[in-house]
Amino acid sequence: MTVHLAVYDTVADWEYGHAVAHIPGGVRTVGLTGNTVTTKGGLRIEPDMTLDGLRPVDSRMLILPGADTWTSGALADFAYTAREFLHAGVPVAAICGAVWGLADEGLLDERAHTSAAREFLQAANGYRGGAHYRDADAVTDRDLITAGPTEPVAFAREVLARLGAYEPPVVDAFYRLHQHSDPEAYAVFAAAQA
Repeated sequence: MTVHLAVYDTVADWEYGHAVAHIPGGVRTVGLTGNTVTTKGGLRIEPDMTLDGLRPVDSRMLILPGADTWTSGALADFAYTAREFLHAGVPVAAICGAVWGLADEGLLDERAHTSAAREFLQAANGYRGGAHYRDADAVTDRDLITAGPTEPVAFAREVLARLGAYEPPVVDAFYRLHQHSDPEAYAVFAAAQA
């Protein structure tokens, strides 16, 4: 099974890069349609598949990056799919605006989570999870990973750990290397890549 990365117009390039670059076996991209999407940085991505063909049973994880269109409701189908994934016990990782989409879908009401700020999520119509909000770089609660837009390395750390892509000391070395430029972490992480 593979990891699936949602792609849509204005998807935030910097939010998923660290994670997908280090997932063994790579990822498949999923669009609302098969049409080419343009990222926030201007990259053009042709989705590998469409959302209507994505089933939790065929996936190890669904990664939902932020985009300008999450708060407009244009990506609500992805939030609904996240609900199906979580119900099936398949992990979902959301960052930035995608966390807002999950809040609007009511998926944060019973799970610890984080985002850009508590106030950002309070604007979502379906959000009732304020008591579970955590001021943290990234939060994993059961099968849900959340992070704010300035924490792509912490987001990747949680994704790699939840997937079991590397042993815990290697995930820690990944984080120390990419977040803190720790030269001692390089040898540990590089050895795992070999």
